[in-house]
Amino acid sequence: MGLWTKAKRARISQSRVDLTRDLVTHLSTWQSQNRPQVLLCASGIGFYGSRGDKVLDESSPRGSGFLAEICVGWEAAAREAAALGIRVLHLRTGMVLGVEGGAYPLLRRVFRLGLGGRLGCGRQWLSWIHVQDQASLMLWAMENEQVSGGLNLCAPNPVTNASFTRQLARSLHRLAILPVPAFALRLLLCGMADEMLLCSQRAIPRAATDLGYRFAYPELADALTSLS
Repeated sequence: MGLWTKAKRARISQSRVDLTRDLVTHLSTWQSQNRPQVLLCASGIGFYGSRGDKVLDESSPRGSGFLAEICVGWEAAAREAAALGIRVLHLRTGMVLGVEGGAYPLLRRVFRLGLGGRLGCGRQWLSWIHVQDQASLMLWAMENEQVSGGLNLCAPNPVTNASFTRQLARSLHRLAILPVPAFALRLLLCGMADEMLLCSQRAIPRAATDLGYRFAYPELADALTSLS
């Protein structure tokens, strides 16, 4: 992954914002009948920044920080496709839990070794989603013409980092007694720690639930049990 050096930040922006802008520009050269009906922009709940205990739905304003800036620029670039008659979805994804990728396989290895523990104070909120719901929600959103704009892809029941730690340890039949101090994370990861591991994002999928989407895994305990 690498630290967020100035060069790394520029590459991240180019691969998200600039590439999306170039894609929309290319689509503008297509005849209207050949253009896709829907454009999915894989943004993230980093859009909201770190917001403490505040509940965040799709109407919540943008936050601050590098990830928020990237998400805002990314969504702005994708939004230009609306002028071409394309329905645009900004998929603001939380932490995806799946056995084949993402953070879960690494966390499972660490916790099975008995090295797991809360991060910092553990009071920061963590918005998560089971990979099955992630895929189902994306298909549902593509097929549902009522859905456009921001869409939080996260389960309806976010948890604190301390609660996530306890439930993950319980699902793996392990103890989680080695907390990682915030200062150690900041020394190791510099500014990345506050935006990726210590930030608090209590996001809920109000747009999806208001339109009737039913989650297969609304509770963390059930999601972890399906993966362990």
